[in-house]
Amino acid sequence: MALRAAAAGRIPVAPRGLRAVFYSFSANVPLYQPRTGPPPEPSTNLYVSGLSRHTTSESLRNAFAEFGEVLDARVLTDGITGYSTCCGYVRYQTMEESAAGLEAMDGQFLDGLVIVAEYAKPKPRHLALEDDCPAGGYGLASVLDMSI
Repeated sequence: MALRAAAAGRIPVAPRGLRAVFYSFSANVPLYQPRTGPPPEPSTNLYVSGLSRHTTSESLRNAFAEFGEVLDARVLTDGITGYSTCCGYVRYQTMEESAAGLEAMDGQFLDGLVIVAEYAKPKPRHLALEDDCPAGGYGLASVLDMSI
């Protein structure tokens, strides 16, 4: 009975095989999800994502060095494999140099992949390091002031 209704087109039938994979994705959901919230404030630190697994800190420094004096370039690596985690940080001497590096390198190829450069967000404060930590215990400032 159900097969006759499906054949007549009254009951939708889910596709099989490869079509089932593509059918499961909705056309209403974009593949690129734009970031929400305010953009990071301009700073001398740039966050670079989309790096190749074979990108090193030295190659990242060399790529960004032509736009200003790079104080530090660091590719984050996996502790076990040693490969890049596909993101890193570049720190310039001045704000003007970081703006030039951001404008020039955002969307460019590096080691065969397109990278995305943006201003780095500041690290969040950890309450455990403060003296007024609501969880109790000693803050880092108290520990450093204590004499043994």
